[in-house]
Amino acid sequence: RFRVIWFIRRNYSFLSDVKSVRTVVSPDISIRNIGIMAHIDAGKTTTTERMLFYSGYIRALGDGDTVTDFMAQERERGITIQSAAVTFDWKNHRINLIDTPHVDFTLEVERSLRVLDGAVAVFDASAGVEAQTLTVWRQAEKHHVPCIGFLNKMDKPMAIREKMQTTPILIQIPVGCGKNFSGIVDLLTKQKLIWATKSNEDDGRCYKVQSLDQSDEPALVQTAKEARSNLIEQVADLDDEFAELLLTDFSDNFDAVPSIKEALRRVTLARKGVPILCGSSLKNKGVQPLLDAIIAYLPNPNERHHDIQWYKDDLCALAFKVIHDKQRGPLVFVRIYSGTLKAQTAVYNINRNNERMSRLLVPFADQYVEIPSMTAGNIGLTVGLKQTITGDTIASSKASAAAALRRAQNKAETTGDRVKVILTGVEVPDPVFFCTIEPPSMAKQALENALCCLQREDPSLKVRVDPDSGQTILCGMGELHIEIIHDRIRREYGIETHLGPLQVAYRETIVQKAKTTGDRRHFVTVELTVGPIDDIGTSSKFQIKKELHNQLTPDLKGAVENGVHSSYLQPLLGYPVQGVYTEIESLNLEPGTSPAMVSACVSRCAMKAAGPQVLEPVMSLEVTVGEDYLSSVLGDLAQRRGTVRDIQSRHNNKVLLATVPLAEMMLQGYSTILRSLTSGTATFSLELDSYEAMNPQDQNILLKRVAGLL
Repeated sequence: RFRVIWFIRRNYSFLSDVKSVRTVVSPDISIRNIGIMAHIDAGKTTTTERMLFYSGYIRALGDGDTVTDFMAQERERGITIQSAAVTFDWKNHRINLIDTPHVDFTLEVERSLRVLDGAVAVFDASAGVEAQTLTVWRQAEKHHVPCIGFLNKMDKPMAIREKMQTTPILIQIPVGCGKNFSGIVDLLTKQKLIWATKSNEDDGRCYKVQSLDQSDEPALVQTAKEARSNLIEQVADLDDEFAELLLTDFSDNFDAVPSIKEALRRVTLARKGVPILCGSSLKNKGVQPLLDAIIAYLPNPNERHHDIQWYKDDLCALAFKVIHDKQRGPLVFVRIYSGTLKAQTAVYNINRNNERMSRLLVPFADQYVEIPSMTAGNIGLTVGLKQTITGDTIASSKASAAAALRRAQNKAETTGDRVKVILTGVEVPDPVFFCTIEPPSMAKQALENALCCLQREDPSLKVRVDPDSGQTILCGMGELHIEIIHDRIRREYGIETHLGPLQVAYRETIVQKAKTTGDRRHFVTVELTVGPIDDIGTSSKFQIKKELHNQLTPDLKGAVENGVHSSYLQPLLGYPVQGVYTEIESLNLEPGTSPAMVSACVSRCAMKAAGPQVLEPVMSLEVTVGEDYLSSVLGDLAQRRGTVRDIQSRHNNKVLLATVPLAEMMLQGYSTILRSLTSGTATFSLELDSYEAMNPQDQNILLKRVAGLL
């Protein structure tokens, strides 16, 4: 009975919004496209759920059945795996919100931030800025996304900690501490906002607003006064216009709230500082002021993404995500930057070809509302785009794209600036894990179809077939990533597959420069130089000497290039080669020699004398552990070839920052060993740091292991 009542409440709210959703057709300043990002367990999804509740999108707060975490795997594990989009209204503003996932699904975070105008970073105030928060923060910086911060879990003791690579601007202070946390003081309006002390008896909708002048807490008033002075000084340091106003017009009796807000907005949009708010989402405190801050300080669509001016009023949109629906087929998420997208129309995919869109939907997590059209600034879903993938640019027609290109070229000729008409897509990181996947004997074609759909949804998932064994190999970003893919194949496609053991995705390079000459007996003589690039993390480069380049036919140029790439395929173990440059200096061949012979000659001598070197992925490791167990963790880390970067204090715990080879973390399962060493009290997080050369001893051990000698 309870489940039925909950379903009716939730869907009544959903259906009541349909009328207002149909009005999302104007590119005005009332739209906010934002994301929520945080470390695991910082309260990101809880904060999102409270936003939906206070905006009226949902009628009751669920327990485990959250709106944005709708996948079975998400609810079982208590983490966000797939970014979910939801649209709701707050004070006459339309908010398109994307709940970003766990850091292991880095592409999901990346492509969400690519299309957002602003973001809310949720911090666990009792733990400070944690590893995954820093990772997504760097991704937001990469896309120049303005942010505001929300210090969550203020009901925990020792709450406020500031550890950010930016200027935090505290615009609220807490009232009470720990279990006595009851509200906040807004430093701009000098008002105290108080919620019910026992939040389990109140849903947090109602709260009392009281002027600080009427407060009977002199200590709080003094603290707020000092904090407000610091706020004004910070904003003045970061905004010249406000500083000038402060020097000419400001006095203690002058109400400068509008001026401070305007200046704070300018500072936020320029990414010079980050407004910091506080609250406790689980205890239903502080979320409404956070929604107000999203509207007040984060940009509207007109204040971002000015690189689409060449399209004028024509359609320009970016496809940033694809999902598969059992009834509708592939659904493509698009962010519209200019013009209007209409249902039942043909569109032009600049990266591919003409497409036809049948329907246009507004996303509400796992539910959708169909609308006839949508204009600039909005995020929607399209049905019917069969070829479009993540990162493609959508225009209204081929003629429209050509007109935009002409405008851009004319501008480039006038100013000399570099211009573009194709939107920057999403950078897909290289996988660091791989394993084999075996289907039941009768389900091979079904598995191929499932993997094809999953690859279109998730470009960070790579699938290849081993040419020697014929086995299908999955390549992913982490153990959790591959585990979730395996689980989805079982649940969504009904295929019981077997995964082989996880293996590390090594890379290869060379350690020295070499100049070699091909064997004359093959009637082809090639002279080339091959050497390492200073930054071994870069892709390999190839060029033909300018004088020689002008002499070779296209067939011979292709043969030489194929030969170089072939030499990159099998220097030691067959892993991808990076950080190598190759220059072809001369090429002599007898008349009638085939291009295949040229390619074979180049392939034989390109990496011959340069000393191939295996590169292994090195991970950045953060372990939070009690001081009593620190020595045990350090001893285990030393055995794993780890390097300690720093040891920090965080309340009663120690935070160990280190780098360690990924292969060593897989031995015996680091999570199991860490639990054993610390009686289950320690936590850790991993992310790829870089690829580094293995020492000769470890490389020999790896070669023997691959050869089956160990």
